[in-house]
Amino acid sequence: MTTLGIAKKNLQEKGFLDIEPPKSIDYVKEIKKLRKKKNAIILAHYYQEDAIQDIADFVGDSLALAQKAAETNADIIVFAGVHFMAETAKILNPTKKVVLPDLKAGCSLADSCPPADFAAFKKEHPNHLVVSYVNTSAEIKALTDIVCTSSNAEKIINSIPSEQPIIFAPDRNLGAWLIKKTGRDMVLWDGACMVHEAFSIEKILNLYAENPDAEIIAHPESEAHLLKVAKYVGSTSGLLNYVQESKASKFIVATEVGILHKMRQLVPNKILIPAPVDDDNCNCSECFYMKMNTMKKLYLCLKHELPEVNVDAELSRKALVSIERMLELSK
Repeated sequence: MTTLGIAKKNLQEKGFLDIEPPKSIDYVKEIKKLRKKKNAIILAHYYQEDAIQDIADFVGDSLALAQKAAETNADIIVFAGVHFMAETAKILNPTKKVVLPDLKAGCSLADSCPPADFAAFKKEHPNHLVVSYVNTSAEIKALTDIVCTSSNAEKIINSIPSEQPIIFAPDRNLGAWLIKKTGRDMVLWDGACMVHEAFSIEKILNLYAENPDAEIIAHPESEAHLLKVAKYVGSTSGLLNYVQESKASKFIVATEVGILHKMRQLVPNKILIPAPVDDDNCNCSECFYMKMNTMKKLYLCLKHELPEVNVDAELSRKALVSIERMLELSK
C-alpha cells in the first residue's frame, strides 16, 4: 500500500473523515486558537481559496513556501496547498509534523511524470544533469540533481556550465520557455499542467481586442502561443510584482484564478481580468486540486493533526539533496 493509502486508512480507522464540526462554528476564531495552542504555522499557496489565504501565517509561491518551511520553528506545519508541497516541507523538516487539509489534493503536473517512467528516461540520457520543477513527487526529486521553481528556474539553468547537457522535467511549456530565455538545448520531459493549458488563445485575443489598454501577463507553464502574445511572462510572485510596477491600469491574467485575491489587495485601483479558457461553462482557469482544501478541512486537520504527510527516510534523504541545492542557489 502507498504512503497515501496507508494515511487514508489510518484516517478512516480514527473516524476523522466522518467528523462534522458544529454548524455555528467560527472557523477563523477556532483556527487561530488552535494555531497558538499547538505552535503551528499555516503555509498557503496563492491558489488557495480567499479565506485560507487570509488566515495563513504566510502566503507565497512554491519557492517562498519551501524557503519558509525550511526556516520555521513551529512544531506543526499545516500546508494549505497540494501534496507535493507538503511532501517537500516534510523532507525539509523530518522531525516536525506536517499535515495537509486534504490528502487527495494532488497535482496534474506531478502526475504527468511517473517515477518508473522517468527513471527509464533518465537512463537513456546518462550524461545529463537533471533539473526538475518543484511540482513533482519525492521519488522524482530523488532522481533529480537540482530542483527549481518558476521563480528561480532561469537562474538555476544559467548556473550550470554551458557544456553540461540537461534534462528538464516535467513541464514541457516551462522547459521550452527556458530554452528560449537561456539558449540551452535541453532534453524535455513531456509533462504539463492542465490549469495552464486550459486557456483559449482565441478568447484571450478577443478579450484583448475589447480591452486594448490591457496588458496580457502569463505564467510560463502556459502554452507557447499564449506566451508569445503576453506582455510579461513570469512566476506567480513575478506576476504579483509586475502588476504593482507596471504603469498599466488593466491586466488580463493568465494563471490560476486564485492569484487575483492577492493581486486585488496589492493593486486595488487596477482592473484585473482572468484569462478565459476553452470551457464555455467557466470564465477562468481554476485548479481543482488546490480548491479541495477548505476552511472546514483546515480546522479539522489542525484540531486532529491529521491527515499527516510522511516520507520514507531513505527517499527523503535522497530528495533533500536536490532541494537543498535549489535553496542554496536561490540565496
